Amino acid sequence: MATGVYPPVGFHFKVEFLFGGKDGLQRSGNDILFQSVSGLNFQMQTESFREGGENRFEHVIPVRNKCTDLVLRRGIFKPSDSSISKWCLDAFKNFSFSPVDLVVSLLDEKHQPLMTWKVHRAWPKNWKVADFNADKGEVVIETFELNYNYFTLE
Repeated sequence: MATGVYPPVGFHFKVEFLFGGKDGLQRSGNDILFQSVSGLNFQMQTESFREGGENRFEHVIPVRNKCTDLVLRRGIFKPSDSSISKWCLDAFKNFSFSPVDLVVSLLDEKHQPLMTWKVHRAWPKNWKVADFNADKGEVVIETFELNYNYFTLE
């Protein structure tokens, strides 16, 4: 940790989408504002093998790792105000998928990255809007579920 403060807080972060590749970083002020990020997980897939004559256990062998879906939540924006919403609409309406890289940064009190997760080749898998309910005075939340190949931690 750069500042020596441990443990870091989990409420100070930003998400940046790298539309146009690493050289063509395009972001609007709204597109880095998220309420929550989850799904930065590796999961090991395994296969079980039985050994002839050995009935007490099975051998479990690691095969490959898999990443769970990345889930991003935020207050809803009109598609005209958000390049992420436009990107999702293009995928769902036109079946045009353009995988992008994105960066999730955990920030310190000076708004500098403490840790950075680089997510590679993400594409929209699910996009949903929270229920409207007149009994509750809540912000309307949109949720993006993204499939991705892998992430690196820096």
